[in-house]
Amino acid sequence: MRKSVLQFMTLSLILTTAQAASVAASEAAEQGWISLFDGKTLDGWKAGENSETFRVQDGVIMANGRRSHLFYAGPVADHDFKNFEFKAEIKTAPKTNSGIYFHTALQQTGWPKKGYEVQINNTHIGSGNYRELKKTGSLYSVRNLFKSPVKDDEWFTMHIRVEGRRIQIKLNDRLVVDYIEPDEPVRKSEYVSSVLSQGTFALQGHDPESKVCFRSIFVRLLPDTPRPRDNRPRSEIDYQKEISSLSAAYFPLVDLHVHLKGGLTIEQALEKSRQTGITYGIAQNCGLGFPVTSDKGLIAYIKSLEGKPVFIGMQAEGREWVDLFSPEVIAQCDYLFTDAMTFTDNQGRRTRLWIPAEVHIDDEQEFMEMLVGKIETILNNEPIDIYVNPTFLPAVIAARYDRLWTRERMLRVIRAAVENDVAIEINARYRIPSPAFIKLAKEMGCKFTFGTNNPAADLGTCEYSRRMVTECSLTKGDMFIPDTSRPKR
Repeated sequence: MRKSVLQFMTLSLILTTAQAASVAASEAAEQGWISLFDGKTLDGWKAGENSETFRVQDGVIMANGRRSHLFYAGPVADHDFKNFEFKAEIKTAPKTNSGIYFHTALQQTGWPKKGYEVQINNTHIGSGNYRELKKTGSLYSVRNLFKSPVKDDEWFTMHIRVEGRRIQIKLNDRLVVDYIEPDEPVRKSEYVSSVLSQGTFALQGHDPESKVCFRSIFVRLLPDTPRPRDNRPRSEIDYQKEISSLSAAYFPLVDLHVHLKGGLTIEQALEKSRQTGITYGIAQNCGLGFPVTSDKGLIAYIKSLEGKPVFIGMQAEGREWVDLFSPEVIAQCDYLFTDAMTFTDNQGRRTRLWIPAEVHIDDEQEFMEMLVGKIETILNNEPIDIYVNPTFLPAVIAARYDRLWTRERMLRVIRAAVENDVAIEINARYRIPSPAFIKLAKEMGCKFTFGTNNPAADLGTCEYSRRMVTECSLTKGDMFIPDTSRPKR
């Protein structure tokens, strides 16, 4: 009897699920969506190499095996799409790498040479000497995201819209990429021709270690309108080309020092990120006299940013912070940074370097020795990932920066950073450290980050940081990126 009841409940669940799927498909059809996958077979799809990588199981397309790409070759639009909306539900196993191509063409071997790829990678870290930083939702090597807002082992929706020269990508209905292709787009290499044209879709099976499922695959055709002119200001087009070149070189365009202050909201920051092509790290000031002083406040802040395509950072203020927060809670942040702008000086006075009334300098050289000693102590004893506002000097002596920051003092700070595996921020607000410091630090193997450190809502575009990339010959290997592939405690 018990077995019969269980069988009945199982059958009812299957029927209910099937009915729900049928209703969803019917509603989608009414809105102009056309299904590209029947939920049972690969009819209408054709694999290039290693076709065994793809199979249908339990109503989903599963990709797991040697490199392969599954191209749509069915009757809808004669598998030749120009302006469209495409959406699919996706679930990845940990360490999975995959993608969805559009405007591509059937290819028997290799990575597709035609069209754009939208990246699927929540926690894959690369293989061999190659580190894969581009995360789910990236318009691959054109607009890269470095923090995935979706998780492994959970279904999420990817929605791609192409109209004219505009490409938009949504994850779970949140817009993460909004890219306008210029008349002369920058392209990354000899083997990818990522330009808007027309073509079909392809699902990627990347490697035997990657496991990804696709279901509810739909397309909605949009009118074939003429491609509009690119009427943006020349400065905007030049900027977009610059960051496209950096993206094509896989350089991580990440600003890890953004604060929600001066009226800046998280939604405004996300909109700015889409405009600039820069992934942001949003940091909260934590310490005595600052907005967050306890684990409870830090946890609330972390939860407020979960599910958004931003890194979650903690700015540890003052030297007392190490006693205010538990390591277990701090570990839930993606990264932790501090500076030496708040400390107790050698006379026991609490000093904040940006407040002139609190800065006591009787002897410049003596002050510099004290400051460098404080920085060394911080780097040697505080568990941080990044040292920010580096080489900052109070206003009363800032004009003598190059004379006071001698080579020996720079070496002391850089050695401490390298020995403790702490990255150095290239700060856009204060335009520090100097090119001489950056070049010396690069030579000694130091890692770097970009940081806006905004006092108000205007984030700019990391102008000084970007200039230092060229002037100091920085590459992707010189940059620190928080490792979000590790599970949070």
